[in-house]
Amino acid sequence: MTKQEFLIVLPEIVVSLMACFILVLDLYLPATQKQKFGYGLSLVTLAVGATLSLVYSESAPVYGLNGLVLMDGVSAILKAGICILTGCALVYSRSYATARGLWQGEFFTLALFGVVGMMVMTASNHLLSLYVGLELLALCLYAMVALRTTSTTASEAAMKYFVLGALASGILLYGMSLLYGLTGTLYLNELSESMGHYAGSTLPRTMALILVLVGLLFKIGAVPFHMWVPDVYEGSPTSTTVYLATAPKLAGFAMILRLLADGLESLATEWQGMLLVVSILSLALGNVIAIAQKNIKRMLAYSAIAHVGFFLLGILTGEGSGYASAMAYILIYAVVTLGAFGVILVLSSEEVEADLIEDYSGLSRSHPWAAFIMLLLMLSLAGIPPTVGFYAKLSVLQAVVNAELTWAAVIAVVFSVVGAFYYLRIVKVMYFDEPRTEQLRLQFSPKPDARILLTINGLAVVVLMPWIGGLTTLCEAAIGVLF
Repeated sequence: MTKQEFLIVLPEIVVSLMACFILVLDLYLPATQKQKFGYGLSLVTLAVGATLSLVYSESAPVYGLNGLVLMDGVSAILKAGICILTGCALVYSRSYATARGLWQGEFFTLALFGVVGMMVMTASNHLLSLYVGLELLALCLYAMVALRTTSTTASEAAMKYFVLGALASGILLYGMSLLYGLTGTLYLNELSESMGHYAGSTLPRTMALILVLVGLLFKIGAVPFHMWVPDVYEGSPTSTTVYLATAPKLAGFAMILRLLADGLESLATEWQGMLLVVSILSLALGNVIAIAQKNIKRMLAYSAIAHVGFFLLGILTGEGSGYASAMAYILIYAVVTLGAFGVILVLSSEEVEADLIEDYSGLSRSHPWAAFIMLLLMLSLAGIPPTVGFYAKLSVLQAVVNAELTWAAVIAVVFSVVGAFYYLRIVKVMYFDEPRTEQLRLQFSPKPDARILLTINGLAVVVLMPWIGGLTTLCEAAIGVLF
């Protein structure tokens, strides 16, 4: 292994070694020290991982390990984002997980190994390395969902997730095997050219594409492969849900970008049509069904389905500007969703799960700062100016219109208006409903680090609006080298 190859995978090596070290350390430290050291070492590890990803990044693709992985601007940005989001999720989760007996070595180790899987996905140039990274992440998520062994809802959610996830993984792997049989290569940078020269029957090629798409769309929770999303979001401990709902979205974007936009670029005409249908269905079903939800975690699950449909609009344009807008969109969405779940976590106590919408009745009177932060986050998720969520949606819509899909942009705007209803309902409940008796049980007493992070997270959706164009420029520069 050359020095350059070592630097390409150095973030993954550091995070992997520290995950193992934390697990071993958990066996020998006294009970009073386990949580403190596990938490501190995890944050340091993620900070180092993010720093290494950015410091040793390259704008043009640099391949390593015989072409299995690559380093480029996209992988650097997404790796750093994954580490930062995971670290923030740990900060938000501390009080919640401690009160429920989840704040232990297994939690930190699973989160870090999941980060390794996501990093591998973002930097893959090979079908097998992409699949291995995906499955490493999936196995960690299955375990994290089921980590609260005393909860029947968590066990049920984990079982559903595992069964459907295993089925989707098998379908994806079969599709990849067909691609290898048709082209004779597993390298993504060679796959498109080999597929373009394929002169055989179109049936196996179409079958391979469909199988790969089914597997990919399940993993990101797009309609009609979304069945697991609401149950897993609702049934999981919120400390797991905040992790599941944020960082893996970045890895999912990278997986689609590498496999479809890069590896299967020669089949763009076929997969663009399929993604267009899936995108519109996700926007429609996610936004409409979210209106009827009474559980805020389940509502955010259907919201996530709708947002997946929105970022797929950027992907299906088949242009660099569309990919860049989708990348900026998913980064902004992950940060805003992180804050929304952060509010839920800090309002939950040992006895109370702050997961029902009616629990937030009159929140502005009992905890005005928490209500104000939630207000900003809901406005951003709805895409209402002057929040960053508005700019994110606008950039995707511009890319869609430039690709001469104006009618799809109009549909997206219509369902965004529909979606604004359930976000604004949260605002209405917090500011205009009378507090319920149970409201007195909601406590807003987060740790100092969580309070500071929540304040930054909430205010950033407005304060950073004048500079948000810089994020799009950064994404365009990273994507422009590839496409």
